[in-house]
Amino acid sequence: MTTRRDFVRLGAVAAAAAGLRVGAAASAREAVTGSPLRLLVLGGTGFFGPHLVEHALSRGHEVTLFNRGATNPGLFPEVEKLRGDREKGDLTALEGRTWDAVVDSSAVLPRWTRESARALRGAVGQYVFISCLSVYADTSRPGIDELAPVARLRDPANETVTATTFGPLKAAAEAAIRAEFGASSTMLRSGLLTGPGDPTDRFTYWPVRIDRGGAVLAPGSPSDPIQLIDVRDVAGFVVAAIEATTSGVFNLVGPLAPMSIAEMLYGIRATTAADIRFIWVRTDFLQEQEVSPWTDLPVWVPPRDGLEGFARFSNHRAVAAGLEFRPLADTARDTLAWFQGLPDTRRAQLRAGLTAAREAEVLARWRRRRDLQAPSVTA
Repeated sequence: MTTRRDFVRLGAVAAAAAGLRVGAAASAREAVTGSPLRLLVLGGTGFFGPHLVEHALSRGHEVTLFNRGATNPGLFPEVEKLRGDREKGDLTALEGRTWDAVVDSSAVLPRWTRESARALRGAVGQYVFISCLSVYADTSRPGIDELAPVARLRDPANETVTATTFGPLKAAAEAAIRAEFGASSTMLRSGLLTGPGDPTDRFTYWPVRIDRGGAVLAPGSPSDPIQLIDVRDVAGFVVAAIEATTSGVFNLVGPLAPMSIAEMLYGIRATTAADIRFIWVRTDFLQEQEVSPWTDLPVWVPPRDGLEGFARFSNHRAVAAGLEFRPLADTARDTLAWFQGLPDTRRAQLRAGLTAAREAEVLARWRRRRDLQAPSVTA
């Protein structure tokens, strides 16, 4: 039987195997001492960035943003802003400056990270890169951890971002940073980000749809696994990792314990008073109707056809390093409240998920299929 002492020992061994380096985490997380850290954020005004900046400022740190000034330029008027363009290789504004750490939340192309890492080598002590779980080459087995092989680009010069190249490009971007910063780099492979401010509506679809009430199309089997993480929990982990000088590679995905699609849907349902009926529709039928996992029915990917491990990534290493998760109910309520506060034109059509008409059409066809399959009754 594994004892608590064994568990702690094994956790330390796993951390060492991953190249994990943790400083005085406990004292750092209790309170920031007299000298705030100077943080550079590449990007910082999209979805994840504002949550990161807000949390860093709340901890008393000094933040500098570097971006083009094209997205939400009025955010954080109290924060220093440097202008440049990574697409064009314009990093001039970074010259002659130093920071304790940089958080790169905007790069997809390895050329961007290669150029920024070279420009910042010697100017920052720690390079934190927001990567993603798509870097892994094989998602056919559950429990994928940070030591699993990553995908490779067939053509290293390829900069075209597609569903096929996105993961390999991120993996190459990680390698470019590691080549310059080595053990002073922190790679955070995030899962599906949820919470207020999400521009994709991939999770938002479900709180909004469930709050509307009625017959809700629930995909696949109730036991199909899902994984996600609140963007604010990622922001908290990033700042804590910088405060503690934590380096290494981490899968940032939740929740703490495995969750099924049914548990997620019923958990969201518990946050609303709407009259709701979940209608479970089999995966094969959805495929026949050309209803796509992840896009038409967000968060959900059926665990088959080489994707058995897609929603079963290991988060043990990140949890051991301090990753914490807020309750699903908080994420669902906050996301719905944020969405309801948006302008009517933004709320008119969700950017992910089925339209009401399409959902009703698929459910009607499913009912007809079930009626045809039902055994006949004779007198």
